Amino acid sequence: MVLIGYMRVSKADGSQVLDLQRDALLAAGVTVAHLYEDLASGRRDDRPGLVACTKALRASDMLVVWKLDRLGRDLRHLVNLMDDLTRRGVGLKVLAGEGAAIDTTTAAGKLVFGIFAALAEFERALIVERTKAGLVAARARGRNGGAPFKMTAAKLRLAQAAMGKPETKIANLCRELGITRQTLYRHVAPDGSLRAHGTKLLGSRA
Repeated sequence: MVLIGYMRVSKADGSQVLDLQRDALLAAGVTVAHLYEDLASGRRDDRPGLVACTKALRASDMLVVWKLDRLGRDLRHLVNLMDDLTRRGVGLKVLAGEGAAIDTTTAAGKLVFGIFAALAEFERALIVERTKAGLVAARARGRNGGAPFKMTAAKLRLAQAAMGKPETKIANLCRELGITRQTLYRHVAPDGSLRAHGTKLLGSRA
């Protein structure tokens, strides 16, 4: 098992320093070569030091932090991070503060760690449930799920007029209309005549 330490302070102007965290992590057995740090807000998910730290972790390794809020101050981010560590077989040890009960080398720590994993699973279930409810509500109003339909009757008429002209460049036409090439050709043939989707669209607008 390799101990990998992570430390963070919120300000990079010197008003906060990493000395206390570094001393605590070194005293816990983390080597200097396995220390990662950030000078950034805990609300950011894209901290370079944390990204490098999580990439360095391997199955059976232990992530060590001084306090739980060093990993982040957003519950969603913490839950997702805990879930990722659990799935990868990585342990976590918090040395001080409110999260000091988390130590996956102990039975109590494993229990707390498992609670975070359960919260992550609960969050995923809620997202799925909300998505399904949204789709049902949309269908009840006559709409199908997925991206909004970008071709309109007005765009279709412009496309018809432009497609019959030899100087028309398809890429420029699609960019001006805000549609993809596939959407264009589903509705209009190269000579400007309507295809099935185009006929259906204009028919629904009649």
